[in-house]
Amino acid sequence: MKNKLMLPVLCISSALAFSGCGEKSKTTTDSSGSTTPPASSGGGTPGGVPLKTQIPPELIEGTPKPMDVPNLVQAPSKTPEFLVPAGTELLSKGKKVTSSDANPIIGSLDLITDGDKEAGEGYFVELQEGTQWVQIDLEKSAVISAIWLWHFHSQKRAYNDVVIQVSDDAEFKTGVTTLYNNDYDDSSKLGKGADGPYVESRFGLIADGKSSKGRYVRLYSKGNTSNDMNHYIEVEVFGKAS
Repeated sequence: MKNKLMLPVLCISSALAFSGCGEKSKTTTDSSGSTTPPASSGGGTPGGVPLKTQIPPELIEGTPKPMDVPNLVQAPSKTPEFLVPAGTELLSKGKKVTSSDANPIIGSLDLITDGDKEAGEGYFVELQEGTQWVQIDLEKSAVISAIWLWHFHSQKRAYNDVVIQVSDDAEFKTGVTTLYNNDYDDSSKLGKGADGPYVESRFGLIADGKSSKGRYVRLYSKGNTSNDMNHYIEVEVFGKAS
């Protein structure tokens, strides 16, 4: 196991029943009746090869809060299927990660591209509340086939305003392509998204890269249905270097 963090104030223990305030949607009941797998499940490149990665073991801790989120997509029961072009490679392993929160509350940014996807202590990064982003530098421009994302997944929850973008501009001021956006009410002011909010699980979320080109991948979130903080365990970017 990685460096275990003993934080008496931010109690990251087997309970993991985080309390939160000011969530995007105050919750009283789970409004989801959906049994549809994540929108990213299936599809991809026609005639391509299956995208594969190591799926972490299941670890469920604590009592989740109800999720009152419109059109909530339930977690899949098995690894999502997604096709990518032959020759697609993992481009993000060990690459540098920066963030809007330069000093995470828990963990370090390098955990996001270290290849470990477990959900226990020492495997995740916690960023401040509000809209925050993490950014991966692939070191050179690439054609992106898919992005596989794991937020905190040992407790059922949905992260708010998940937006994934790529660009060759490190400041994301020009040439920005949005690959995924579930900010249904534009509360993060990044544009209203049409993708469905989803329940976190060990299977993560696969966002279609749509053969977009860019050196940098930026991922946004704005708290979750359990608390106001932002968490990342791993982000994998698949594609081919240009």
